[in-house]
Amino acid sequence: MLAPMTEQTETRKQRAARRAGEFPPAPEALPVSVLDSHTHLDITVGEYGVPGGGPADDPVGAAIAVAAGVGVDRLVQVGVDVESSRWGADVAERYGAVLATVALHPNEAPRLAGLDEALREIESLAARDRVRGVGETGMDFFRTGDEGRAVQEESFRAHIAIAKRYGKTLVIHDRDAHADVLRILDDEGAPDTVVMHCFSGDAEFARQCVRRGYLLSFAGTVTFGSAGALREAATVTPVDQLLVETDAPYLTPMPHRGRPNASYLIPLTVRSLAEATGTGLDALCAAISATGNRAFGPW
Repeated sequence: MLAPMTEQTETRKQRAARRAGEFPPAPEALPVSVLDSHTHLDITVGEYGVPGGGPADDPVGAAIAVAAGVGVDRLVQVGVDVESSRWGADVAERYGAVLATVALHPNEAPRLAGLDEALREIESLAARDRVRGVGETGMDFFRTGDEGRAVQEESFRAHIAIAKRYGKTLVIHDRDAHADVLRILDDEGAPDTVVMHCFSGDAEFARQCVRRGYLLSFAGTVTFGSAGALREAATVTPVDQLLVETDAPYLTPMPHRGRPNASYLIPLTVRSLAEATGTGLDALCAAISATGNRAFGPW
């Protein structure tokens, strides 16, 4: 029977738009559990909810459970401003699978009227036990122009000092700023552990980071067809300096690019890295897990 004329039939374009806002299906579980070294649970559950639904009264717990179901049993919740940093520190104290990092994002710092006060808040949060990192901090020349770079650098240097004072891992945001990020880290003296979040450089930049002992965290971007340079960078990174992340809800790995990301999709990125580096999946998972514990743990 034909639908009444008053009833709207979903077109292919409408269906594609609807699906773009839906979480993808869960991938095959990993043989050895790993962590998601960089996620934004507050944004993910706040804007998209939980993959497959879940209890409305505990979306964070539901997101953790979905990830654990495919072998992603630990998450690092990353702060980008005072509010999200405080939220993450509190969540890490409530959920055993979550640790937190705290910071002012490089693009946030130039917007603040009271940078010093915000940095004092970040330092106070960094002292908490379940906060294991300071970040994401660094330099971003893509979204911030010349007028904001001095403030970005001031903030970055302050975060480096906080990480060193409290013995925390430093989580770096570096967008179109490779040389300046290394310059500032060399000037200040890096903390014992540095993670290059969502690594975006080529093989030569990877070598420079590896020589300094930094950890390179690869996101879903490494699965993109155009990301040959990223995959080459992964091949020159020792397996014990590799991490994996979602940066959820952003940077969803293939074949689901454009849809919301979440920690349960980490297996797609891990398998892509295993193929790119020629490392056995079990061995790569075990190495990523051990490196995550070294950088942030124990949970």
